[in-house]
Amino acid sequence: MSHDNKVAIVTGAGSGIGRGTALALAKNGYRVSVAGRQPKTLEETIAQAGQAAAHMLAVPTDVSDPAAVRALFQATVEKFGRIDLLFNNAGTNAPGIPFEDLTYERWKEVVDVNLNGMFLCAQAAFRQMKDQTPRGGRIINNGSISAHAPRPDSAPYTATKHAVSGLTKSIALDGRKYDIACGQIDVGNAMTGLASRMAKGVKQANGDIAAEAMMDVSQVANAVVHMAGLPLETNVLFMTIMATKMPYVGRG
Repeated sequence: MSHDNKVAIVTGAGSGIGRGTALALAKNGYRVSVAGRQPKTLEETIAQAGQAAAHMLAVPTDVSDPAAVRALFQATVEKFGRIDLLFNNAGTNAPGIPFEDLTYERWKEVVDVNLNGMFLCAQAAFRQMKDQTPRGGRIINNGSISAHAPRPDSAPYTATKHAVSGLTKSIALDGRKYDIACGQIDVGNAMTGLASRMAKGVKQANGDIAAEAMMDVSQVANAVVHMAGLPLETNVLFMTIMATKMPYVGRG
């Protein structure tokens, strides 16, 4: 199928990487459901799409709520007829807290969105892709460089992003027989509202505070569009896209 006939769901689409990717997909001919907790920010995303806005749908969604996730997928299928792509992007973080001071409530808040929400959305997409005609589709999970290495004081975020990598591999394996491809994009230092603090200074492994190199969020969106546009017999299982000079490779 051409991109003009493909249907995508993007979670966390009210800002940052989600918004940038939803707009890039729409401008590349996808019909896009944008999901997030705040209706106003979803409408702002659609308003930025120009003529492509006519082929977008805003569905306010808390991905940690099973009923809300079911409603998101039902609304998308009712509107567009099928689902070809899920960009499983919604996520949250806890402020940097020493591990010994981390509360269970804060831990659970991050796990509920970053892991349970990923599972709920991926499972709903999997079920739809398995049963639709033509069968199949693609799920792209937003991991993080934190899926490979932690920052200081980041146990909830790092643990969930490591878990997402296992989820990605399991879906990729279990989806083979149904023509469902699953991959993961691990992002380092895209300039979003949540990550902008890194450009001003963020705690390093040795305790120092240092500014870090950043990249434009459009580069992440373009990478997702590339992954999404591959034929289903081809899969990018893991892609790392990062600011070239950020302190990840090596001992910095």
